Amino acid sequence: MLNTISAVSPESASYEAGLVPGDTLLEINGKKVQDVLDYMYYSYDSDPEFLIEHADGTRESIRLSKEEGEDAGLDFESYLMDSPRACANNCIFCFVDQLPAGMRDTLYFKDDDVRLSFLTGSYITLTNMSERAIQRVIDLKISPINISVHTMDPDLRCIMLGNRNAGRGVETIRRFAGANIEMNCQIVCCPEINDGRELDRTMEALTALYPAVNSVSVIPVGLTRHREGLYPIEPYTMERALATVRQVEKMSEMCLHQHGSRIFFCSDEFYLKAGLPIPEEEFYEDYPQLENGVGLIRLLISEFEEAMELEQGPAAGTPFTIATGVSAAGTLEALLNRAKERFPGIKGQVRPIVNNFFGHTVDVAGLITGQDLIAQLRGLDLGERVYITNRMLRDGGGVFLDDVTLEDAQRELGVPVIPLENDGGVLLDAMME
Repeated sequence: MLNTISAVSPESASYEAGLVPGDTLLEINGKKVQDVLDYMYYSYDSDPEFLIEHADGTRESIRLSKEEGEDAGLDFESYLMDSPRACANNCIFCFVDQLPAGMRDTLYFKDDDVRLSFLTGSYITLTNMSERAIQRVIDLKISPINISVHTMDPDLRCIMLGNRNAGRGVETIRRFAGANIEMNCQIVCCPEINDGRELDRTMEALTALYPAVNSVSVIPVGLTRHREGLYPIEPYTMERALATVRQVEKMSEMCLHQHGSRIFFCSDEFYLKAGLPIPEEEFYEDYPQLENGVGLIRLLISEFEEAMELEQGPAAGTPFTIATGVSAAGTLEALLNRAKERFPGIKGQVRPIVNNFFGHTVDVAGLITGQDLIAQLRGLDLGERVYITNRMLRDGGGVFLDDVTLEDAQRELGVPVIPLENDGGVLLDAMME
């Protein structure tokens, strides 16, 4: 069973109460436990009563002794205690639909699960939520959740998400706002479809739902070269990207004046496409949309500058290479040059990797594949090590999107390939060795 206990944290309330791996959690305080949200919600109270079925089939009610809000200390055979809910849409801009054939199966699975939105920060469209599921979010006050909005026009939303029920999500967003469910939203902008005046209307509708709508990221559509037979969408030109950034900034300034928050933020990718400098740190408030690529570069720069002030040196002086996407190369080159001025012993270079696998319109570091990395670095003088962002690797493991492993890359390049967190202090430490 998916709600069978796989591990019990030592010294937790569950451990002290005698729960062991192999036990199955059936109820908490008389409420049936259907998934991880029920477990988290009902076990929040102090001294909850668990109905347990032991491995031999016997059942026992066990009362835990713990403080309110204290973790009960259980892990389950399935993270959700259920199967993840698959996406029911056929979005005209879906990145998964633009993957080439022959990749591992897990890359083609599209989840659209409100539980994962709450627990891991993934974005949902609301199209596969039943009335019961919507009411459960409201009753359990599951918050914050992340919602892919794209447009607040119900008819256009049906077209963009390729789902005749997608328009109902607009009303669900309004219901959540009325119930004070905090929402972080995203708008994937597609030229001539939901930008321009339509983007204004969407931003106006979401502003009316503040503060329930806490933040909104505006992201340019990502287009690969594998779009045969898909909805025709043009990539953003510099001119159109510039117009969109200025449009969003105008709205965000108005929101800052009226509500004390900008609410709307363009992704770093939009600024780079527009040829604009990344805004200063105060622009991003508390960085509410980092996982959507909003403010990542500014945070990296700020952390790097702070680390520079604290670093005493000297640098070890061994040569290295930083491999990154085309869009981030200029930023990393500038940081490297500043570090070299301060610490002349640093001997490094930045190598931008062109994305031949997905196509040249994809220029972010997180979508660089192992085969492109190897092909474009093989035979070059790389120094003693190559640094990459850990965002190139799937799920924190040692595998690139194309199933090339870190070990493969190291063997082919003849030097260690070292993934780094997106942290300016970590980056400076790596340069200094």
